[in-house]
Amino acid sequence: MVETARTPEAPAAYRHIIVTGGAGFIGSNFVHWVVDNQPDVHVTVLDALTYAGNRENLAGIAPERMTFVHGDICDPEVLASIVPDADAIVHFAAESHNDNSIADPAPFVRTNVEGTYRLLEAARAHGTRFHHVSTDEVYGDLALDDPARFTEDSPYKPSSPYSSTKAASDMLVRAWHRTYGVDVTISNCSNNYGPRQHIEKFIPRQITNIISGARPKLYGDGLNVRDWIHTEDHSSAVWAILTCGRAGETYLIGADGERSNIDVLRAILAAMGRGSDDFDWVRDRPGHDRRYAIDPTKLRRELGWQPRHTDFAEGLADTIRWYQDNPGWWQASKQAVEAKYAEQGQ
Repeated sequence: MVETARTPEAPAAYRHIIVTGGAGFIGSNFVHWVVDNQPDVHVTVLDALTYAGNRENLAGIAPERMTFVHGDICDPEVLASIVPDADAIVHFAAESHNDNSIADPAPFVRTNVEGTYRLLEAARAHGTRFHHVSTDEVYGDLALDDPARFTEDSPYKPSSPYSSTKAASDMLVRAWHRTYGVDVTISNCSNNYGPRQHIEKFIPRQITNIISGARPKLYGDGLNVRDWIHTEDHSSAVWAILTCGRAGETYLIGADGERSNIDVLRAILAAMGRGSDDFDWVRDRPGHDRRYAIDPTKLRRELGWQPRHTDFAEGLADTIRWYQDNPGWWQASKQAVEAKYAEQGQ
């Protein structure tokens, strides 16, 4: 099969894209980014509005720029009603919380594996461009003292039900390209932070605990390292890959943001005027990966992409302000989230 290329000098032109999971954290930030930066593009958001999806995440977007479809990516009839009119599908929809996957893997298998299969079949039927948004967690973890970083050639070694289902979905995407010639790309991104992230996740959980007058919580020994990227930078990278990436290729998205969990928590505490040890240690997650680290050389070299939010302290301060300014967005679910963590000893 002849591989097609889309260079930064001649990007593919898309006028109508479908964004799955577009009411979730990363998906909604991508929708806002497209609306703000690509004035000729209309977005159809397909979202099942599970607990992690929030219609309010799309507030302020003009109806002429976006169509919202409340539906399930596993429903072929829903896909048949929207895919024929789209130039591309950008697939963010996923069950993504590791702790939830450990407690009940079934929704992760259905959404992440079956859902990706259904979307690929719809893309194949209608000749639709398909970009698959994945995670660095498919590569497993690295030792804290290992100088290596993940690359596109790193072997898959998923550790959790979540990461294993994302690894399976990546393999489906590759197979549908090689076997059926579907025009696909894959991106594996490091940990995102920014506005509209569900408060079950590490950074917003600590921020909202402090706002609520509770003590933050830290897993295990706090030395686990994550490679952080602002969600706006993730969005711009996905657009670069969608429009300029080579068919069948994988691109790793990262912003050289490696930090230990304890360093991130102490940065939050400092920014919010709390002491550096004003938190509680809690039981570690089973199979907790030690370190993730992304090498984004291919993305930067081939597509010329660069992150804009390179000052983590500044990005974190902006994120804190968003949660302080939008208590109505998260307060209703805070008690239930913390009760669930308490049941797990976390």
